[in-house]
Amino acid sequence: MAVKGTPVYLPDIVGGGYGEFWRCRKRYRVVKGGKGSKKSSTAALWYIYHLMKYPEANLLVVRRVGRTHQDSTFAQLKWAVHQLGVEGLWQAVEHPLELRYRPTGQKILFRGFDNADKLASTTVSHGYLCWVWVEEAFEINSEAEFDRLDLSVPRGEVPPPLFKQTTLTFNPWSRNHWLRRRFYEREQEQVLALTTNYMCNEFLDEADRAVFDLMRQRQPRRYAVAGLGEWGVSEGLVFDRWRAAEFDCGGLRSQKGLRHVFGLDYGYTNDPTAFIALAADAAARRLYVYDEHYETKMLNSDIARMLQRKGYGKERIRADSAEPKSNDDLRRLGIRRVIPAVKGRDSVMNGIARIQEYEMIVHPRCVHTLEELSAYRWKRAADGSSCNYPEDDHNHLMDAMRYAMEDIGRYPACPEERPPAGDGRPGWGISAEDMKGGWII
Repeated sequence: MAVKGTPVYLPDIVGGGYGEFWRCRKRYRVVKGGKGSKKSSTAALWYIYHLMKYPEANLLVVRRVGRTHQDSTFAQLKWAVHQLGVEGLWQAVEHPLELRYRPTGQKILFRGFDNADKLASTTVSHGYLCWVWVEEAFEINSEAEFDRLDLSVPRGEVPPPLFKQTTLTFNPWSRNHWLRRRFYEREQEQVLALTTNYMCNEFLDEADRAVFDLMRQRQPRRYAVAGLGEWGVSEGLVFDRWRAAEFDCGGLRSQKGLRHVFGLDYGYTNDPTAFIALAADAAARRLYVYDEHYETKMLNSDIARMLQRKGYGKERIRADSAEPKSNDDLRRLGIRRVIPAVKGRDSVMNGIARIQEYEMIVHPRCVHTLEELSAYRWKRAADGSSCNYPEDDHNHLMDAMRYAMEDIGRYPACPEERPPAGDGRPGWGISAEDMKGGWII
């Protein structure tokens, strides 16, 4: 194609590995893939190119929560417009969120499952709403929810050469998800079901590929999911009551009945420093995982800056008690409410048991938490039977979560049962300042 005299050679922009996807005209294109598999960027390029090719076509882009499009699909499609060198032909509108093709008035509309009525009534004034892209389809909780969308959009007959098609892209965190049963367990004439991975992404540099190579050597199960795009394991997982789903992270702060807790596990060269932020609804036995940090080679000063930048500098944070020097260092650097986690006999199993009482909802941006949850398993004996202890792998954020959850259901509910601050009782270590907010029940 050519725009304003500037030649654009598609293979140079799109790259390889997606030929079947690019040519597919089936009713459903379903793509699961690991990190760096370019599934979303390829889909974005496909839509911008084909909307300009078919002047009667329009696109509806769907995510679990509509407001999350701004920094994901909307940004990805604007990136595709730039890559194809056609910025002058497209108009980006933010209220309401949409992209408009100036020559014809075609539109890309953005909606969420959180507004079902608006989703079902979506229409366009020019041409046909014939294509749907469901990004992060793993967030859709049930097949019935997807079916409601599928029956309403796209709708009606479309004239050739147009065709109706729904594309779903996602990371395969759990093999128990309905997407596997619906699209991958059997061949279907009107379904193209693909699995992609980083090896088809020629745009990754050597540093990117080295990350995957190290993961392959040291964390093979995590590599299978995050690297190769294989389904997350379902048997032998330590935690199996979890799902990825969008929710209003900011709204959690004002929601009554929630307790916010934070955990930190130290690492450096090979193991990452892992920080996690949770909101616990003890009455409903539900956990919301809404933030994380996962990075190697962090100095304590780096950790302090990260916590301040994220707005957690004044929060009470449970940190690995095996690193007292690091805890002291963080307090000196302004993170004054760092408290050592309790370690000792049965502390791991007791912590796991506490978390298992809760249903866990993980925000999709917490990708490392999802990776660990999909691979954190019970240790197996030589005969293949499961042991009552987890493997020491895929557990950096899991350990941070255990530390954080020590502040839930741990302390006496009645004021008269409170031990005095600094009384030397093992496992308390709470200052008078930390007690000001009341006891956690």
